[in-house]
Amino acid sequence: MARISLDCANSLPGIPLSVLSVPMENKYKCQQCLQVLRKPVQAQCGHRFCVHCFKQLTSSGPKPCDACREEEIYEEPISILNSNEAFPDNAAGREIASLPARCLNEGCLWTGSIKDYEAQHEGRCEFEKIQCSSCQNYILRSERDKHNERECEARTLNCKYCKVTFNYKEIKAHDEICLKFPLQCKDCGKKKIPREKFSDHLRSCAKSKSACPFSEVGCKAVIDNGKLSDHESSCTVEHLRLLLPMVLSMVRTRVDASGLGEWQEDSGLGLYRAPEEGVSMGASASVDLDKKVTALENIVCVLNREVERSSVTMEAFAQQHRLDQEKIENLSNKVRQLERTLAMRDLQLSETEQILRELQFCTYDGIFVWKITEFSRRRQEAVAGRTPAMFSPAFYSSKYGYKMCLRLYLNGDGTGRGTHLSLFFVVMRGKCDALLKWPFSQKVTLMLLDQNNREHIIDAFRPDVTSTSFQRPISEMNIASGCPLFCPLAKLAGKSPYLRDDTIFIKAIVDLTGL
Repeated sequence: MARISLDCANSLPGIPLSVLSVPMENKYKCQQCLQVLRKPVQAQCGHRFCVHCFKQLTSSGPKPCDACREEEIYEEPISILNSNEAFPDNAAGREIASLPARCLNEGCLWTGSIKDYEAQHEGRCEFEKIQCSSCQNYILRSERDKHNERECEARTLNCKYCKVTFNYKEIKAHDEICLKFPLQCKDCGKKKIPREKFSDHLRSCAKSKSACPFSEVGCKAVIDNGKLSDHESSCTVEHLRLLLPMVLSMVRTRVDASGLGEWQEDSGLGLYRAPEEGVSMGASASVDLDKKVTALENIVCVLNREVERSSVTMEAFAQQHRLDQEKIENLSNKVRQLERTLAMRDLQLSETEQILRELQFCTYDGIFVWKITEFSRRRQEAVAGRTPAMFSPAFYSSKYGYKMCLRLYLNGDGTGRGTHLSLFFVVMRGKCDALLKWPFSQKVTLMLLDQNNREHIIDAFRPDVTSTSFQRPISEMNIASGCPLFCPLAKLAGKSPYLRDDTIFIKAIVDLTGL
């Protein structure tokens, strides 16, 4: 007998009984797991086992067959299970492979044979519930990728800013401390500033506001960082006024102190020296006061020079500003002139395009065929009232003759609304109207063409010469005149010969007799 290979690392126990679509015969049941045999082997006693189950039974050496004992046919050495004496039962395997099978997973409608189940469906069913290795929840196999990427609470992510790996639950906490996380400056609106550089940006941001350096002496201005130097230049006088009380207060304090006594600053000991008697004390105080006044005068002179320099700078800036304004005004005038020129070009281009469209479809023999595509969409727009009527391109009776066009209502007009196509003839104003005979009196024939060339729908009329519709036009076009009940809409339903590939053809013929 052939020895059973124990090297099959991915072997599985038996197939669940409920997979079978028919009642199972006992000969197809594994004597160990009591399920449908998977890769059956037959022991020397005749009982069958799954190869997986048989390997487990005999993994520690030969073992008595429990099935033989239950059936009371136990007999040594035949009833001893030994891997050296068992062999693959290929005949039983082929019979089992042909049994009908179905999928056990809720919502799955797969059916086939046991062979197909093992080879194609088992372990691949999209409706099978599997356990997530991270959060341990059960999910459908079809949703595994979505769950791993978007829903799993235990999934790990890499910060897209600093590339640090962290748990999904910690994403908000990480964003609050991430040094690379982009912030936006609320003053200048700049975006994507890394948190680690945000403090530097606030100090250098031209639109970030800060208090004036002279706020300690009373200046209440809060200005943009970029305008701080302008503020200091323009408010120099004001800042001096704010400094003056403090300087005077310091002078008075020094004077008062010199009258009572003074600290010996040059001794390095900080010792108080009592006032001297008589003239020496007054002379010393007078000398100190003169020195301080002189120092203050020097400070004022320096500040005055700074004010003068700032004034000159301001005047230069003002002059440059006027020059810049003149340049801006000149450029604005040029831009307006270019805009007017561009508008004229656009108008000329639009007129040229209109002429080209007219020339593309124009005829000069009084016969015009109008092809209307996308009929269904155009009719829906007519029913909805968005585009109730449409005009054809213009056509002529001759090169210098009458200019005409057609007007079509796809959902009808007047008495034909909702039931008929309404088709009208329109006389338009032409360039050579002064040379023509008025009123217009030529016979007009309107046709809806049968695309099988069998039975066209035809309507013809001769103009009423008393109607304003056929007098010489004084506006772009006269009032339309024609057939409100030209064609019942029912004739265009179903497989109509008049409507093919969502397209209809309308033909107009103007009788040129007498012209």
